[in-house]
Amino acid sequence: MKQFLHGIAISLVVIFSFVTSCVASPAEEHSTPVESQKNKLHKDLPIPGILPHQRSSLNKWLRSLRDDARSGKILAKPYHESVQKLADLLKSDPGIHMHVERMIAQVPAQYRAADTVDDLLAILNAILHKAPRFSDPSHFPLSALFVYMMDTPAGSYLFTHKAFNSAIRNVLQEWTQFLDSKDSAYVLNKNSGWLSKASFLENDLNSFVIPNAKDSHGGFKSFNAFFHREIKPELRPVAAPNNKKTIVSANDGTVYNIAHKVKRTDKFWIKSQPYSLAHMLDHSPYVDRFVGGIVFQTFLSGHDYHRWHSPIDGVVREARVVNGFMFSELSSEGFDKDAGILSQGYEASVNTRGLVFIESDDPAIGMMVVIPIGITEISSITIGVKAGQRVKKGEEIGFFSYGGSSMALVFQPNAIHSFNQELKKGVKLKVNAKIANAR
Repeated sequence: MKQFLHGIAISLVVIFSFVTSCVASPAEEHSTPVESQKNKLHKDLPIPGILPHQRSSLNKWLRSLRDDARSGKILAKPYHESVQKLADLLKSDPGIHMHVERMIAQVPAQYRAADTVDDLLAILNAILHKAPRFSDPSHFPLSALFVYMMDTPAGSYLFTHKAFNSAIRNVLQEWTQFLDSKDSAYVLNKNSGWLSKASFLENDLNSFVIPNAKDSHGGFKSFNAFFHREIKPELRPVAAPNNKKTIVSANDGTVYNIAHKVKRTDKFWIKSQPYSLAHMLDHSPYVDRFVGGIVFQTFLSGHDYHRWHSPIDGVVREARVVNGFMFSELSSEGFDKDAGILSQGYEASVNTRGLVFIESDDPAIGMMVVIPIGITEISSITIGVKAGQRVKKGEEIGFFSYGGSSMALVFQPNAIHSFNQELKKGVKLKVNAKIANAR
């Protein structure tokens, strides 16, 4: 009898699933041109990640840094300034020290690069004055180091702890200073480095401006100068430059999400990652203008062009950087093998990010916001415009330094008539290309 009832239950579930898949919801039947695209997202094409998914060589490389520090092959001490401050924090705050110990222990042994706090500090110290080599198993060493720690209960707590987060930000900023210096240019070479034939193919370097092809470093003064290199302008023409109704992409990247009727405040930490405007915009006085509007978010991989441009003509009303988290992710998403890529909606409210408010010349568009968002390695968001400055559609307004990153564009309600039909999660975009028509 129980087996008979169980069979009926399964049949009913199958029939119900079939019927609901064939019947459109009321929202789909009566949607506007913009809203009709909502259900096309979060399907089909994947978001490209930043870490290699074969972990064996990556773990071996990280452990080699640890072992070199233990054996004295590389100088484990004295620590660089930011690592010493982190060590001092762990010494002075037993609660943070306890959670770091727990975070390390909670990583499965086969994935654990650091076995102790001293190991963790030594690896950070070793990374700080190294530039990523093209031949390295990962070009994102800090993401590789923290990816499993981020997924632990202790790590989830620590990477949102104000003092610990601040100490990690100092580490990233010191690394950025090194990557901005001429000492980092040693990895820019034509043999096996970033200017090699293999790199030209992998990173499509023929599409970028090489300042001095005859120079051993290509004319780049530092690794970061190479990373946020300029693209050849003829390859990114501005769509309909004289048509104010045409809105263009702020960046090269991959579509992550388009959200409609966004709320002033929402529970950005739940699994669906709803956007919370007050948090995203850091409680700007302009927040209320965007309630009920649209968020368009894209992801930039390490291979993408990392400068961003204005999507519209207008005047900058506010431009600033908000310091936030770097290595926090949502545990509800499960283990993220790419260190934060699955949590981009959440990160729009909490991570280090820029805010550039632009008032359109077209009153139908009103104001919009360009929000460059740092993920993991990012510690430097450079805004190139200031309040009161007029910008043209397609004009460069800033850039990311080294790392993976995300970009959110926020529009007022009723500003957008329709997005391009092909836009869905995983579709590649180019900066200055049309993404939408204004009303």
